[in-house]
Amino acid sequence: MSSIQIKRVETKKDLKRFIEFHYDLYKGNPYDVPNLYSDEVNTLSKNKNAAFDFCEAEYYLALKEGKIVGRVAAIINHKANEKWKKKDVRFGWIDFIDDIEVSRALFKAVEEYGRKKGMDDIVGPLGFTDMDPEGMLTWGFDKLGTMATIYNYEYYPQHMEKLGGWEKDNDYVEYYLVVPEKSPEKYTKIAEMVEKRYNLHVRKLTKKDIFQGGYGKKLFDLINLTYSDLYGFSELTDRQIDQYVKMYFPLADLDLVTVIEDGNKDNQLAGLGITIPSLSHALQKCRRGRLFPFGWWHLLRAIKFHKTDGVDLLLMGFLPEYRSKGANALLFADLIPRYVNYGFKWGETQVEMESNEGVQSQWGPLDPINHKKRRCYRRSLTLTPETRAGGGE
Repeated sequence: MSSIQIKRVETKKDLKRFIEFHYDLYKGNPYDVPNLYSDEVNTLSKNKNAAFDFCEAEYYLALKEGKIVGRVAAIINHKANEKWKKKDVRFGWIDFIDDIEVSRALFKAVEEYGRKKGMDDIVGPLGFTDMDPEGMLTWGFDKLGTMATIYNYEYYPQHMEKLGGWEKDNDYVEYYLVVPEKSPEKYTKIAEMVEKRYNLHVRKLTKKDIFQGGYGKKLFDLINLTYSDLYGFSELTDRQIDQYVKMYFPLADLDLVTVIEDGNKDNQLAGLGITIPSLSHALQKCRRGRLFPFGWWHLLRAIKFHKTDGVDLLLMGFLPEYRSKGANALLFADLIPRYVNYGFKWGETQVEMESNEGVQSQWGPLDPINHKKRRCYRRSLTLTPETRAGGGE
């Protein structure tokens, strides 16, 4: 009989314990980048996160001898299931000590929830939408994490193998890029050609453009279009877009945000690049994810004063008709001199589907190094433990 007790999160106190378990498990880890506590509360609270307009979820804690030893979220994104014609329950916010009975009990809780809701498969790690971190780290455990990705111990994927029945559903890669002393000639030459031949041009935005000129919504509308075919994506609603604009743009350095417009189509948005100073070290200095007493200062130094060596390439995308026209070179020709001016030494891409060769090819002039890999797993809820390969339960 298992000594692991599974407790459903029901109160604000339970949710606080759910969030803080990650800070306890990764205390002192030099590679983990913890999320802000307030951001976690906003994302996981059903009355605050606009994704609950089309998602439902439950959260679970694993306890052993009264002590929290694991956590997991069970999420059903009805919009994504409808789009991709799936009946999936997602697992996310998965953390556990190195004890196979703990991980087994957590996944069992998600599976039971999924079966009760009529789902066919369990898949993850995934959040509510693509705006949440996704994919379990499988390689690159000695590399610093980022604000937008998951860090996990090396034993996590080992547990997936031991439990049995899990299959690869999607693999991601991430790249480390060295910021050159100036824009590579390949980018500048193609950028000049693109401007002349296709009448594409760079536009830099102001806060007025974002909040009064409608560009905040335009940017996320473009993301909806450019990301529509990516793994597990579900279109952001107007309420979600409004939430993200209010959450991220008040403090954004718009010098590091570039949009490409098409002068032949009434300045229609053709592509975008939203990049930010790396907040990894600043977030590590926010004690238990809190802005006070001193966390706010470390974040301010990174965001406003660029006291960081890195830049995160957070959101980048182009409409399909511009991907073969070299529009991305126009984007990099604008951004790289700004990185140089700020003193950034390296950049980091966010998760890219391993099969997305078109995206990966654009990093060529920056001597990319694939330094992290991660995976989303899938397991059937309709097969019994006896019929699964490897047994597992």
